[in-house]
Amino acid sequence: MTNKDALGRLLEYTVWANRRVLRTAIQLPPAELVKPLGGSFGSLRGTFTHMMGAEWLWLERFQGRSPDKVFDETEFDDLLALRERWGAIEDARARWFRDMPDDFVSRRVAYKTLAGNPGEAPMWQLIQHVANHATYHRGQAVFMLKLLGATPAATDLVLWDREKLALKEREKAGLVG
Repeated sequence: MTNKDALGRLLEYTVWANRRVLRTAIQLPPAELVKPLGGSFGSLRGTFTHMMGAEWLWLERFQGRSPDKVFDETEFDDLLALRERWGAIEDARARWFRDMPDDFVSRRVAYKTLAGNPGEAPMWQLIQHVANHATYHRGQAVFMLKLLGATPAATDLVLWDREKLALKEREKAGLVG
């Protein structure tokens, strides 16, 4: 899975799935979003902030920059503010990805960790990491939502594939413009 199309699929799916889970969380009362629930980043707001921050951090690294810190969850009064910032990061990543040549996936990316340690890996591995990282923490967010009594939307990759196929069929039939 090292070609640009396959990696683009993972990034598009990640955006779709993150937004589905975030949509459920936005409907909760604000106090529930910061309630400590024991996940890797404590609360839903903490988990979503970490997810967004990691996506931003890797995009920065892909472009040759290695920031030494990411976002603090207290920067976001609510999930709508977080969602707005996350959307800007997703848009920037989509533009960056679109403008990359097909062979960029094999390029090696040198970066520094937040602790300042050097790292290096092929682009395709790092993009797969970004998608996998999001899936891991999205699962934690789904569990937290269930603890709070919410019913999150399904985010299975096969469901995303089915939805994309159905949209293409509607477009082909002239039902979507």
